[in-house]
Amino acid sequence: MAEDAQRAYATWMAGQAVAGVAVWAHTGRGPHLSAEQRRVVLAAWRAALPGRVIVAGANSIDVARDAKLGGADALLAFPRRDDAAAWHAALARELPVIAFYLYEAAGGVAYDDATLHAILALPGVVGIKVATLDSVMTVQRIAGLMREHPDKLLITGEDRFLGYSLMLGARAALIGMGAALTDVQAALISAFAQGDTHAFLRLSTQVDAFAQTTFVAPMEGYIRRMLWALAADGVIPDDACDDPWGPTLEPPERDRVRRAVRDARATHD
Repeated sequence: MAEDAQRAYATWMAGQAVAGVAVWAHTGRGPHLSAEQRRVVLAAWRAALPGRVIVAGANSIDVARDAKLGGADALLAFPRRDDAAAWHAALARELPVIAFYLYEAAGGVAYDDATLHAILALPGVVGIKVATLDSVMTVQRIAGLMREHPDKLLITGEDRFLGYSLMLGARAALIGMGAALTDVQAALISAFAQGDTHAFLRLSTQVDAFAQTTFVAPMEGYIRRMLWALAADGVIPDDACDDPWGPTLEPPERDRVRRAVRDARATHD
């Protein structure tokens, strides 16, 4: 683990207009980390962001308890097919829970409406992150369902249509793409909240262009592409961009990511 690069990254993120961060989730390769690695990761981020929310990905009760001990504020519940509501209820006994609707190709579960209602009815569930990748219809369906749970947050995880997901009713974003060019995406969300249509459209165009470079097949390569983007932005060193669990990507891809970062910076800064 490149601990120096991680600390530098956490320090940089502390300067961004974010309410918090997620650790141990898919973008951070949480399910692949050892207990000690998870501890180091959470400690680094807790130290760097003492006044902000840290959400920890949880795929077991033991991991949830480790998150609580390490100072996490909430859990992102990895999807579970069997007894989904009971799974969320068990996690909520440890910390507040964000449910997770993830597309099946990435290991998610296509929760039906009855299951979603059961999960969202739980007092310890504060909202749901929706990450379908490309299913606008699914996000529209869940956004409609959320009207019956007005006290719960709809959180977008839609990297490929971030702007439109806000228009559908998302009130927060928890997205892998937010790992890089964070300021541009924060400005997009702020513009939407303030009703600044001109800025919202301009920033949506920039963010969509970045997503179309980084969230492409092979989709698991997006994690390495985020690291490349951070290196291109000078946040982490070039030698801290390895993703041992991801696919091999060719050098021209890195050049495209660099150009995407440069183009976004040219129009935003």
